[in-house]
Amino acid sequence: MLIVFLGGISLSGIALANILNYKAQHEISSNASLLFQTLNSVRSYTSNEVTPNLQANLGKDSFLAQTVPSYSSRKVFEDLRNQNQDYKDYLYKEAMLNPTNIRDLADGFEKDIVSDFRKNENTQEKTGFRNLQGEKYFYIAHPLKITDASCLRCHSTPDAAPKEMIRIYGDKNGMGWKLNLIHGTQIVSVPTSEVLQKAKQSFFLIMGIVTLVFAIATYMANFWLKRYVVRPIKRVVRVAEAVSTGDMDAEFEKVSNDEVGSLVEAFTRMKLSLVIAIRRLEQYRIENREPKDKF
Repeated sequence: MLIVFLGGISLSGIALANILNYKAQHEISSNASLLFQTLNSVRSYTSNEVTPNLQANLGKDSFLAQTVPSYSSRKVFEDLRNQNQDYKDYLYKEAMLNPTNIRDLADGFEKDIVSDFRKNENTQEKTGFRNLQGEKYFYIAHPLKITDASCLRCHSTPDAAPKEMIRIYGDKNGMGWKLNLIHGTQIVSVPTSEVLQKAKQSFFLIMGIVTLVFAIATYMANFWLKRYVVRPIKRVVRVAEAVSTGDMDAEFEKVSNDEVGSLVEAFTRMKLSLVIAIRRLEQYRIENREPKDKF
């Protein structure tokens, strides 16, 4: 029973750990998906509402960072991190192959993700693990495709871009973008320590409950076996040993109507058959001795 108990707990622990790790990743992916939807809504609002109204009051060559969707989404995310502790360890980046702001330049790992999105345009999400800033992170990435023609005002050619933007960022970066082409990826990264911490907390809680249930079940099974199987069989063994040494007055005691009771009945019948056989043998010996005695 102890081996069964330890084996059951070990197998349950392995299975539960895998399930909880998957569940923790799924939970973080769900939070990241909600974050993506929020940030994309900010990008859409900036592009459709903020930029047209600000540009109407600005000259053709003027430029404000607040009119850039990526700037708005980044600022909203930073405010979210500061105000909501659930997102304080999250990292967000709009990694571009050819960004206007060099801080958005994709690194080698992110370039591979963008390349995969370009090769498989039906893929809308990639997840996995990566090393970042000396720490392991779980990441969720979505493709960034330019679908709004108004974005090309700043990213087509230096001549079409606002002169103020060219003065700030130069005429080399962020140019030559094309409509309906994936130019980057939105990527949210979470430290694996947070993923593992969520899984670990749930693991210890559930394993404590499972261990308690297993312990109670094992104790009850052991108690039942000892009382209704082991003890009756031991009594049968003691009587059988007494009978085997010649004590025919020893009686098998039937205490139940189950398989153990059937075993007792079988031993009782065997004992009766043995007694009858011994008596017949004694009678046969006596009958065979009497003529010799009389002679």
